[in-house]
Amino acid sequence: MALWVFGYGSLLWNPGFTPVETVKATLYDYHRSFCMLSIHHRGSEQEPGLVLALDRQQGGQCTGVALRVADTDAEQVLADLRERELISSAYYEDTVELKCEAGRTIKALAYIISRDHRQYCHFDLEHQARMIATAVGGRGPNTEYLHNTADHLTQLDIRDDDITWLTQRVRALTAD
Repeated sequence: MALWVFGYGSLLWNPGFTPVETVKATLYDYHRSFCMLSIHHRGSEQEPGLVLALDRQQGGQCTGVALRVADTDAEQVLADLRERELISSAYYEDTVELKCEAGRTIKALAYIISRDHRQYCHFDLEHQARMIATAVGGRGPNTEYLHNTADHLTQLDIRDDDITWLTQRVRALTAD
């Protein structure tokens, strides 16, 4: 059975592996949200940043990409993803069902926020923009994470109004 991974944030532009197939796909009853405090990659304990997570929302939807891993790479890719995504156990790993164009369904691995974890948060967009504008972590500025994600969503023709608003607001905040 092929290993598929759902990319909706940084996995869109930095999956850490070369997919052998990429398919635009939608996950229902979840939405993409800056609802995870980043204390490692895009922020610190002292000044957390924000990263995207899948947050359960009845009736919601998140469009991203299904990335198929080469069979020969599956074991290493899975180990690498777990090291990267499960660094603080704020995400849990689950298999989800994605709907693709032309009615195709794919079962894929996804990393979902645990609402009980201390890194789970829910801030209004203005608060999110102010955090993202200043936070820096081990993988670089939080702004870079936002802009790379926004650019790739645009390239894939995936509309996300919150990301669009945040990108414009963060640019205004950092223009000084």
